[in-house]
Order: sequence, then C-alpha cells, then structure tokens
Amino acid sequence: MSINKVVYGGKTLIDLTGDTVTADKILKGFTSHGKDGDLLTGTCTYDVDSSDATAAVAEILKGKTSYVRGKKLTGTMPNNGAVAGTITTLDGDYVVPQGYHDGSGKVSIDTTEKAKLVAKNIREGITILGVVGEMSGSEGMKPQAKVITPSNTEQTILPDKGYNCLSQVTVAKIPYVESENAAGGTTVTIG
Repeated sequence: MSINKVVYGGKTLIDLTGDTVTADKILKGFTSHGKDGDLLTGTCTYDVDSSDATAAVAEILKGKTSYVRGKKLTGTMPNNGAVAGTITTLDGDYVVPQGYHDGSGKVSIDTTEKAKLVAKNIREGITILGVVGEMSGSEGMKPQAKVITPSNTEQTILPDKGYNCLSQVTVAKIPYVESENAAGGTTVTIG
C-alpha cells in the first residue's frame, strides 16, 4: 500500500491526492509519484519516439526539418514542383529528375512530332496512338507500263529510272514463224 498523504502534528507535510501527473506526462526514464502515491516511470518522448524512424535527409524536402532517431535533420530533396518534358524520338525517354513532384507535371510527345501523326501519313489499316491511317499506299507513285518479249535467258523486269513501280507488264507472245526450206520441208523458228 502506497502513502499519498503525510500529516504530522496536525500539519500536512505531503499531499499527493490532488496531483494530476501521469506516466505519459513524465519524461521517459524519469520517476515520480502519482496521486495514489505509487511510483510512476515516465513514458513521454515529447510528441513521438523517433528512435525507429528511417528517413534520410535526401527523403525530406529541401529546407524542411524533421526529427529522426533523436536528431534534427534538414532535408536536401529538391522541390521540382510541376515538371514537364517531351519525347522527340521513337526510342526517346524522359528521365524523371530525382526529388519531389507536386503531381501536376506531365510528359508528352513533342509538338513537332505530334503534328506528323495525321491520318494521311499513316497507311490505311494501321492505327498509331489512336490516329487511324488513311494513306492508300499509292500516294506519290509514278508507275510505268512495260512490254517484254520472252527470251531463252532469265529476265528481271524493273521500272526505268524516274519511275518507282510497274503498273503493268505485258509479255508479248513468243514469236513463231514457219517457212519452207530448200529440202522440201518446213522450218519453224521460235523466238
């Protein structure tokens, strides 16, 4: 049984009965007595026990302070606010800078490159980034029609300089000629 009030010769020497101290109001590790006279061991670490905190100065915004593991730290993380960037090539990347971002920044396709993504520049049946192609594939074509005569050797038929495709290739019939010969027969000439 703890003693919380001492009266000696009619005079009150100690009276803890009106005290309001509690363990959470006493600094951690210090002792006192409560209003009931029992010994109290303090648990207060002011507003938080930061001994298990893991933040580093690079994770705290530059110029801001925090208490970590019992020490005051000043942050070094840059405040990038609204970061914006563009991608200009197919394999282009945007490297997000280290630091805090307020969430209002954006990365987009460069306006010059975006202007090229129009239906007439994309082959019909192909969709790129939501743009449906309209190009038939014959835009800018300069076709050539050719007539060839078969021969007894292999032939490769290509358009002449100034043309970029063949619109038609007509293969003439194989020449066939019959004529009488001096021996009284018929000579057949093919080709």
